[in-house]
Amino acid sequence: MKAFDYLSKDILKWRREQLELGGQRESLDWLLDLAGGLRWSELQSLFMDENKFCVLVRSLEELSILWHKHLQESIPLQYLVGICPWRDFQLEVSSAVMIPRQETELLVDFAVDNFKNIPNGRWADLGTGSGALAIALARELPTWKGHVVEISKPALALAQKNLQLLGGQAKYSLHLGSWWQPLRPWWGTFDLVLSNPPYIPSGLIPKLEKIVAKNEPNLALSGGEDGLCCLREIMAFVSYALAPGGVIMIEHHYDQSNSVLTLMKAAGLINIHWKKDLQGIKRFAIGSKSKKV
Repeated sequence: MKAFDYLSKDILKWRREQLELGGQRESLDWLLDLAGGLRWSELQSLFMDENKFCVLVRSLEELSILWHKHLQESIPLQYLVGICPWRDFQLEVSSAVMIPRQETELLVDFAVDNFKNIPNGRWADLGTGSGALAIALARELPTWKGHVVEISKPALALAQKNLQLLGGQAKYSLHLGSWWQPLRPWWGTFDLVLSNPPYIPSGLIPKLEKIVAKNEPNLALSGGEDGLCCLREIMAFVSYALAPGGVIMIEHHYDQSNSVLTLMKAAGLINIHWKKDLQGIKRFAIGSKSKKV
């Protein structure tokens, strides 16, 4: 890989000039890190010695092009760079998938807290997108068998690529299709299911931040008129798919907690409860199937 040498003062001058154009300082530093190869700790050291030599993996001219495109066309930097840090790994992302959010990492934490001491089981990630949840489960529960479901061919191809690179030696299968349908041969055997389905009411999508509404796939955002269409589809067959005692954990819109818990109750699940996100909002719904057959 080609390297580009710069003095600290030149990088700092470039940084000031880019920020004068607009955008957030954190985003520009993220660009310097993941696209330029200048780690945050290294960036801080530049202020101490402006004549220090630094090596970037992309030229400042290339980084300028990416930054200007981000500002002028409202394109997420993750798409422009093709990388999204998530949990303890870096995913390849594209406009075929939604950019994984930090709050979704909590779904993995909830799952690990409940299942880390269970040596064998079967998990599923419904609507995997980039493969973020599936990779995390493969890494945290490496002796389990996994199933990764996605309705979008481009998204599933990207998830497969990420899983091959980051999923370790875990055993998993990828399935093209809608929610539970490709998993019918394994219904009744799933001990753990995670899903972050589309849940935004379709009428709200044009009102989202421009950078989200313009770029992220509608298929991964829209949950229909009330935002619950995909959640209803998942709940319609959840009692058939889960093993006795099996658990499903779902992320939903900030104001859907009562509705999702009601759907879970109607589906016959028990031990139904909610969990809060990083902002203290009821964002996750958890329920299980009775162990009684």
